[in-house]
Amino acid sequence: MTPESLSVAGSDGLEMHLLKWSDEGVPVMLVHGFGNESHIWEDFAPAVADVYQVHAMDLRGHGDSDWDPEARYDYEFHQADLEAVMLNLGFDRVVLVGHSLGGRVCMQYAAANSHQVAGLVVVDAAPELDARGTTRISQDVEQHRDPSFETVQQYESYLSTSYPAATPESIRRMARYGLKQRDDGRYVLKMDISFRGRAAGQLDREEMAKYEEATTKALWDALAKIECPTLVVRGAASDIMSADVADRMVDDVLKNAALAIVPQAGHSVMTDNPDGFRDCVCQFMLGE
Repeated sequence: MTPESLSVAGSDGLEMHLLKWSDEGVPVMLVHGFGNESHIWEDFAPAVADVYQVHAMDLRGHGDSDWDPEARYDYEFHQADLEAVMLNLGFDRVVLVGHSLGGRVCMQYAAANSHQVAGLVVVDAAPELDARGTTRISQDVEQHRDPSFETVQQYESYLSTSYPAATPESIRRMARYGLKQRDDGRYVLKMDISFRGRAAGQLDREEMAKYEEATTKALWDALAKIECPTLVVRGAASDIMSADVADRMVDDVLKNAALAIVPQAGHSVMTDNPDGFRDCVCQFMLGE
């Protein structure tokens, strides 16, 4: 199933790139994580496209969506883009599926727009992040702040070390859609360099710590406001979402939630174990 590419107005005058797999049914919006783009959902989207109207969105600064010339990449700006896209697509009700950064954006969206969200799937995203994973990501980005590659295959090799559990097809897809070719023939990431710099700790560390502390509180508060049925998905080997935090989300904070643990998967659940991810989310969304 080949998705259709769309361009939809976001906020701040930016254009958001989306993929669309189907036209009928309740809309589903898939929102990727940091450093990824909408094609990361290609293994999953067709599984629900016969029942739902399935879209995936490139966040600002990612994929084929616009970069923000003012480098506004805090959660509030991603949420504003999502709200603008929903409005411009005419969606009154939606099921949100968000991974990592996208999962946090979807949590905030669902809390602020409870009347509009029919269901929520949070994929290895949480109000509190495990320091093992955030340190790993920061170190990786620090070592490759503005990488360029001679070939797409060279980038595949790099990805295989960053995503050691991902399937070969997932690695090839990330390489194919995550690069653009410069005038000199080399390949560079589509992701905005200034956004990568945030993950590498280029901003003041004390300010970033205060920002993350405030974000953590805001996200716990957001979870408590979410009314819709929610599935929390955790990769069994995740170093971003701890088991204790996942349990707290489902058992103590969310009103109507279930937890699914996907075996043989780390943080990037949908690329590490596509079948396991698809099965647990389809059970939630389709009752299969």
